[in-house]
Amino acid sequence: MLSVDELPYLTAAIPGVGGVMKQRPADFVVEEVPLYEPAGSGTHVFFRVEKLGLPTAQAVQEIARTLGRQKHEIGYAGLKDADAVARQTFSLEHVDPARIEALQVPGIRVLGVSRHTNKLRLGHHKGNRFIIKLRQVDPARAGGVRAILDVLVRRGVPNYFGPQRFGMRGDTWQTGRALVRQDFDEALAVMLGRASERDRGAIAGARRLYDGGDYAAAAATWPYMFRNERRACREMARTGGRALKAIRAVDQQARRFFVSAFQSMLFNQIVARRIDGLDRLLPGDLAWRHPQGAVFRVEDVLREQPRCEAFEISPTGPLFGHRMTEPAGEAGGMERELLEQEGLIGCEWLEDGRHRAPGGRRPLRFKPHDAGVEQGRDDAGDYIQIAFFLESGCYATTVLREICKTDSGIMEQPTGAIR
Repeated sequence: MLSVDELPYLTAAIPGVGGVMKQRPADFVVEEVPLYEPAGSGTHVFFRVEKLGLPTAQAVQEIARTLGRQKHEIGYAGLKDADAVARQTFSLEHVDPARIEALQVPGIRVLGVSRHTNKLRLGHHKGNRFIIKLRQVDPARAGGVRAILDVLVRRGVPNYFGPQRFGMRGDTWQTGRALVRQDFDEALAVMLGRASERDRGAIAGARRLYDGGDYAAAAATWPYMFRNERRACREMARTGGRALKAIRAVDQQARRFFVSAFQSMLFNQIVARRIDGLDRLLPGDLAWRHPQGAVFRVEDVLREQPRCEAFEISPTGPLFGHRMTEPAGEAGGMERELLEQEGLIGCEWLEDGRHRAPGGRRPLRFKPHDAGVEQGRDDAGDYIQIAFFLESGCYATTVLREICKTDSGIMEQPTGAIR
């Protein structure tokens, strides 16, 4: 299968500009666009902040600690990167707005406070507006950036899952594939052994010990934060190498993550196979209706294709699972061919004989809105500035992958499927 670095570009005919992102945090600005404005009354206080150097989870923790509240009480609509200037909204019930206005947390500045009738929850935002400066790039290449963006706006951005989906070694999908096939020895070998050049220190040592069959020593060598790895190694030592017992020592959430990574890898293969026709429907397709996300079966390609060209609908790809709706015709044949190549026809998509992977459909592309390109110079030197808006669940780094065309591992985890 194609690795993330091998996935084809939609804009392969236009050279990438390379460049460096996030040379400093102010080079990457993301502003959350709310789904609705606060009502002005209610028991929940909505407060908009600008944060720098803090991921959303840490910001929530610091705000809760400062206010003497629990983390779960603070609501937010989406996760934002630490290495950026990020503006987003939080909510907290039964708190004096004056305490929020006076909030003093390093890296956080309160921009405004209001009231609303409900807690802010994940997904309660339209999307995000990005302003990104590429540095160490010839400003004269701005024309090439515009040309790439023109294609992406018209035809869509390939909705690939990026490197973060597949772990530091890029192999979590291999563990997932082995779980799906119920090959538990292979799943553990990938998860716990096979040391490579990407492994360092204690992790490399633990993997080598596992490969050598010294499971107890491997369990003692894995760093503390690798709880699942340590539990699986201990179970291998206790049972004399019974892989099924060791797999069951890995928590269910982790096993589901591995299977999800395999689903994501298979989805990427379908996007790659359909890259030249990313904006064209095939007979039997299941189409995604933008922006609502409803999926319907295409009965008449000639009738529906104009809607696809207008970006009202898009073809979808598979997140294989027992609840996934299968396409028919040519689209279905392409997906069945992939399953046949992986030896998965008839597979029930079980993790360990008990936990099913539901699956779903996911659009093959997404659309950047209000895109613009500027070139300039500041105290840090020349830059090309790119701005665009993306709907909730779409990621700026997938756009930048097409623009830069460098193996920089910049892609982030996209949204899940609508089932």
